[in-house]
Amino acid sequence: MQDSRLPPFHAALLHPRYALNWLGLCLLWLLVTLLPWRAQMALGRGLGRLSMKVLKSRVKVARRNLELALPELTLAEREHLLRGNFESVGCALFETGMAWFWPDWRMRALTRMEGTEQVDAAAAKSQGMLLLSAHFLTLELNARQFGLYRPGVGVYRPNTNPVLEYAQVHGRCRSNKYLVDRLDIKGMLKALRAGDALWYAPDHDYGSHASVFVPFFAVDKAATITGTATLARVKNTVTLPCFTLRERDGYRLVVQPPLAGFPTGDDEADAIAGNRVLEAAIRQAPEQYMWLHRRFKTTPEGVPYRY
Repeated sequence: MQDSRLPPFHAALLHPRYALNWLGLCLLWLLVTLLPWRAQMALGRGLGRLSMKVLKSRVKVARRNLELALPELTLAEREHLLRGNFESVGCALFETGMAWFWPDWRMRALTRMEGTEQVDAAAAKSQGMLLLSAHFLTLELNARQFGLYRPGVGVYRPNTNPVLEYAQVHGRCRSNKYLVDRLDIKGMLKALRAGDALWYAPDHDYGSHASVFVPFFAVDKAATITGTATLARVKNTVTLPCFTLRERDGYRLVVQPPLAGFPTGDDEADAIAGNRVLEAAIRQAPEQYMWLHRRFKTTPEGVPYRY
């Protein structure tokens, strides 16, 4: 199932400068292999609470994001959500290990899938599937779980550390075909034209280039890239919202019906439509979203910096 483009192991990866990287990966492998899932989640929540004392700058960013995005909540409600968000950050560390190291049978045991009929319908027509997703803290599991049903192609940012790059590519391709650099537009188009499922998360702030300023949560002018509509215009392609939510007894992989009438050809209208879909998904489990990123850092002329 793995693609020939997987990076090979070579002796340079064993250089002493990478000893701590290998030690960390081995420790993560041991923990996710030996511990029951509930124990991992309990440790993750504790680690997340501890991280709030260490990652003070990230706490500040997340708190500001919640203030900007969810002003309808009281201060106490946002602080409660902030704490839950960092607990989820800790859980995400173990979930990354699960996605990279668990065998298929163990992954399936905690996975409940909804909407796979949407995937079957698209596959029956040999359609490319643009999986419209978001940066949930369960994103590593999302790609792994979807691949258990139908192997696809992931869009990612290569790591400059060769050991971590080796680990993430091999881990993410355990049940998927291969990965495409987030800057490789031609590679993404090729995957869709071949009838593959392409995992794509356009919800971060990537600057003003190829972006429009449209509403996202309570922020009226949030920089939103137009790449979703660009990819959706590939002939014989459907856009399927897809995300994974952590629940009390495991995970729920959700694939929603294709976006109707998308794209329209109007960049702003299409960006608004995409943001609405992602916002609705995030509101189902806001504590599981990656609020640590400066989502609203890019502002239009005349609007002051938000952080």
